[in-house]
Amino acid sequence: MDTNLALLLLLSPFVGFLFNIFLGKKVSKGISGAIGTLTVFLSFLLSICFFAQLNQNGKPIEITLFDWIQVSNLKLDFGILLDQLSLIWLLFVTGIGSLIHLYSISYMHDDENMHKFFAYLNLFVFFMITLVIGSNLVVMFIGWEGVGLCSYLLIGFWYKNQEYNDAAKKAFIMNRIGDLGFLIGMFIIAALFSTLNFTELKTAVSSGNENTVMLGVAALCMFIGATGKSAQLPLYTWLPDAMAGPTPVSALIHAATMVTAGIFMITRMNFLFDITPDVQNIIAIVGAITALVAASIGLLQNDIKKVLAYSTVSQLGLMFLALGLGAYTVAVFHVITHAFFKACLFLGSGSVIHGLHGEQDMRKMGGLRKAMPITFWTMMISTLAIAGIFPFAGFWSKDEILMVAFEHNKVLWAVASIASIMTAFYMFRLMYLTFFRDFRGTEEQKHHLHESPSLITIPLVILAILAFIGGAINLPGSMWLNHFMEPILSGKHEAHHLGTQEYMLMGIALAGAIIGIIWANAKYIKQAFVPKGDSEIVGFNKTIYNKYYVDEFYTFLIVKPINSLANFFRTTLEPALGKVVFSLGTAANGLGTQGKKLQNGNIGLYLFAFVIGVCAIITYLFITHIPQ
Repeated sequence: MDTNLALLLLLSPFVGFLFNIFLGKKVSKGISGAIGTLTVFLSFLLSICFFAQLNQNGKPIEITLFDWIQVSNLKLDFGILLDQLSLIWLLFVTGIGSLIHLYSISYMHDDENMHKFFAYLNLFVFFMITLVIGSNLVVMFIGWEGVGLCSYLLIGFWYKNQEYNDAAKKAFIMNRIGDLGFLIGMFIIAALFSTLNFTELKTAVSSGNENTVMLGVAALCMFIGATGKSAQLPLYTWLPDAMAGPTPVSALIHAATMVTAGIFMITRMNFLFDITPDVQNIIAIVGAITALVAASIGLLQNDIKKVLAYSTVSQLGLMFLALGLGAYTVAVFHVITHAFFKACLFLGSGSVIHGLHGEQDMRKMGGLRKAMPITFWTMMISTLAIAGIFPFAGFWSKDEILMVAFEHNKVLWAVASIASIMTAFYMFRLMYLTFFRDFRGTEEQKHHLHESPSLITIPLVILAILAFIGGAINLPGSMWLNHFMEPILSGKHEAHHLGTQEYMLMGIALAGAIIGIIWANAKYIKQAFVPKGDSEIVGFNKTIYNKYYVDEFYTFLIVKPINSLANFFRTTLEPALGKVVFSLGTAANGLGTQGKKLQNGNIGLYLFAFVIGVCAIITYLFITHIPQ
């Protein structure tokens, strides 16, 4: 029974993909969207069933579907693992995924390829489920590569725009760099332990292994894989460009699916990272720096989706900071709350863009709160959550990260705190420029301003409610999530008991968030400041606005040399090799031409050649058989 239900959970979105890719164009857009949404919702319902079962009896479900690979002493099954970690992920992947599908029915209704869009969305969710429920690293890697493929398809969905195609290729290629690290780490682990099954690996690693150097290399390689998928330094630049895709894609990638894969993988392999403290230090430092750098870039962005994209990179940095400090449950807690408020913010931005007929520049917005009240209030709740305002969900999860950082490393705590203050500033900057004061768009846009349809606003309301109450899953005192996650963690992270220090840190974090909000209010409400045009930005602001020229640096250091090398191969080496190959063909053709002259139809000549041949054979046989 469990096997059948688990397969239904996994394959339901895949069935939606098959329906839409083969039959979607033959049915109405409404049916196409409904089938795509219902298949993901079915997976969500089944995830709830398995979660309730596990929560009741505490026993993970491990299913072996079939024997898959056997090479020497390495044996792998194609199996499913439904434990505490995978079910937590399944709930928000399929739950938020269902809301994003529902939202897309209205948002993408006018697109001629709506059926294809839903097919790709379904395939994305299918591969994410595969990644989450795989019982070994190879099954996880199938899902890992699958979401990378689907992100390429969805980011470049409007393929007639070359910039969108370039963004899709950039995401695909940068993720391949990280994936190489994942593969190398996986090969090292297979060589050391002759297994890639998570349960067996945990037992093997816990029993001790003297080859700590190779374990450290394996852990570092796995982290490199995570930096690509979860957009950490230096492989983060693909994520802001992923905004090229339709807004539901941005919500799916940045909230519920692809970017959380790296955190999931490290949490799943926590037993490996716990015995490689040097790698954990690297993870924490990279996470903190990423959080600060991305937050600083977000301060001056004017594209509403770009602000949210850098916000995602920054929040992911905080999650990696927690992972590096060994606080896996805290990282997962922030993953969950972030999924709620970031999905709401992205879908809210899509509602704004929908209302302004494609406009994304916040300098051309303003005063939308009266025309779009549901969008405004839902985004306001989510903004308060991401800023870390009490008692919204983000307050509890972000404060946990800051508390852990304070206990382990005061410098990392300071860096994360500064990033959090910046977050409060640029998020309220977004809200003030978009919804407050006077409208700065065209008269035509102003005339057509309206609230979005209910299929768009209903998911926003549900996500806003979750962004408000989501912190309840791990409140100080109950710590439900900590207790629920204990069985899958090799080392237990001590829950924070509220004392003087904890209240002080909460107060500092809350004060920092309020400072950021007041700073934004003073500049964009009281001073009514509107960001300048791109050509008018000067000084260090220009450097930040241009994202520290990291893309330009990568272009100079990597892209141009590779293009030059490719151009050399194309213009010099390939023609030279072509000449060599063609010369061989020319020689063969010449020999054929000369040989052709012998085939002239003269029977006498053929008989003469036959006689000469027979004589040559007899002579050879005679000479070779003369007695010595």
